[in-house]
Amino acid sequence: MSFHVPERFRFTGVHRLASDSSWGNNGAFFCKLKHSQIVKVIASDGLGWEHVSVSRDDRIPTWDEMCQVKSLFWDDEDAVMQLHPPQSDWVNNHSKCLHLWRPVGLEIPLPPSILVGHKSIGVLA
Repeated sequence: MSFHVPERFRFTGVHRLASDSSWGNNGAFFCKLKHSQIVKVIASDGLGWEHVSVSRDDRIPTWDEMCQVKSLFWDDEDAVMQLHPPQSDWVNNHSKCLHLWRPVGLEIPLPPSILVGHKSIGVLA
């Protein structure tokens, strides 16, 4: 299980968000997803958390786009989460941005998959 950044998408231009590989898992990334969709990602791994913020200019990222980003920054068997904190802790600096989180050194508790659905049924239209 590991947090890793897709270096090929790292933003290295002349800008306040530019970085290089010496920044480790921290920096800005312009990630090209399937169907040529581009999402902007800011990644960090400080203060006990691995984190990516995912945004687009035109709309909020879709579930499928968030899944693709998760696969770029974490391994398939890593559990990461989107959080809905108490309203008193809400922060919104970008109206079209979602976040993925994973605590460092802790396993995220997961509910039994049966509480979501039956794997044997597959995806229904």
